[in-house]
Amino acid sequence: MSRTLAVVFSTAVAAISMTGAASAGCYNCYAPPPCQTCYQQQYVAPQYRTVDETVMVSPGSVVAHRTPAQYRTVMVPQTVMVAPPSVQYQRIPPQYATRQRVEMVSPGYSYYAPVQMGCASCGY
Repeated sequence: MSRTLAVVFSTAVAAISMTGAASAGCYNCYAPPPCQTCYQQQYVAPQYRTVDETVMVSPGSVVAHRTPAQYRTVMVPQTVMVAPPSVQYQRIPPQYATRQRVEMVSPGYSYYAPVQMGCASCGY
């Protein structure tokens, strides 16, 4: 009698445990009873951008070219100025170039985001 009672009891326990697992469709899955939410650390990489800048390579300038006066001897005792001294100015414009530089838009940071603990077979 006790042997029969033990077999019936073990069969009932096995049937209840199989029915519970089969109806839930969840195997090897554990969700803690008080809370279904877990937190996981997430990392956001720093953000950069390339900025084009116009920079002056050399400033503009003015160069003076001087021409001395020109003299010629017209007659033996007399020297005459043929062309007066002069100055001609040459303007050199400023030189510009484009330079690229990388600047940080936002630094990297980490935060904790809620992650739903789940079971692959039951969706919980």
